[in-house]
Amino acid sequence: MLAYVLPGMPAAALGAYTLVHLPDGWPEMLLGLFIIALVPLRRLATAKLDSIGLVQVALAGAVVGFLTGIFLSTGPLCVPAFLAYGLVGGAFIATEAAASLLVQASKILSFRELGVLSADGVLKGFIVDITLMLGTFAARPLVGRISDNHFRSMMDAVTGLSGLWLFVFGLRQFLHVAVG
Repeated sequence: MLAYVLPGMPAAALGAYTLVHLPDGWPEMLLGLFIIALVPLRRLATAKLDSIGLVQVALAGAVVGFLTGIFLSTGPLCVPAFLAYGLVGGAFIATEAAASLLVQASKILSFRELGVLSADGVLKGFIVDITLMLGTFAARPLVGRISDNHFRSMMDAVTGLSGLWLFVFGLRQFLHVAVG
């Protein structure tokens, strides 16, 4: 996990700085397209590589950390890296949860230092984080009962749908600003 979060945390701070300067809708649309592309890329990488090592996990942490600083949500982005590293089931969920918490903390601190973090934003973030933690604990019994291949397929579906949702959300924001 440290291989992922050590480069991911400063990259998230840099991404947060970048976000403050991007037009409405663009971050979500670009991230959505990128996330959708991750499904076939993960499958292609899995077919060509047996696994990835700590260096590749660290590189993924830096890239995802930067994108986390820019975008609303990048949870699906770490999925291909953690799966390629060999994490499945409970180990995957625990690692993803801890890594996300640390990278998001860096993003939050950066927003505070940049003066763009409101009390309302903190409350919304807290509610989302609590919900995610509850969902993680609720999913643990189910994850323990499914095969690794089924788990990977389910994560591909979640990744693709997340990308589509983000793209549509960003497009709506962009059109609202462009038309309005």
